[in-house]
Amino acid sequence: MSMISEFKEFIARGNVVDLAIAVVIGASFGKIVTALVDGIIMPVVGMAMGGVDFSQLFVSLDGNDYANLALAQEAAAPVITYGAFIQTIIDFLLIALVIFLMLRGYNRLRHTAPPAEEAAAEPSEEVVLLREIRDSLRR
Repeated sequence: MSMISEFKEFIARGNVVDLAIAVVIGASFGKIVTALVDGIIMPVVGMAMGGVDFSQLFVSLDGNDYANLALAQEAAAPVITYGAFIQTIIDFLLIALVIFLMLRGYNRLRHTAPPAEEAAAEPSEEVVLLREIRDSLRR
């Protein structure tokens, strides 16, 4: 088989097409969840924590004090933006939580509980008696 025909066969498989669709949908879904976290959830979290904007927390390494991160970056000061790291961790945890809750809800809608199996009823006295007779005749 030539390399071209092998490649065509590989592409024609359903797995590759399904994977491509999943990547596109996943990227779109990621944008939706990111917008939800950035635009709705994080402002509420920031307000609840006293109006803290984590992305603006930094330490200047040149020893000077700057009023905000923009001024420090404008002065080309070396800074450690630990707030951006904290913000990224919080974003990740919130995005993971939102995805978990959405998948949990989806799975509950998709999978209905199977009907409970009825417990086998105890055999009647007549059936038990007939089984005893059968067993004694076999002996």
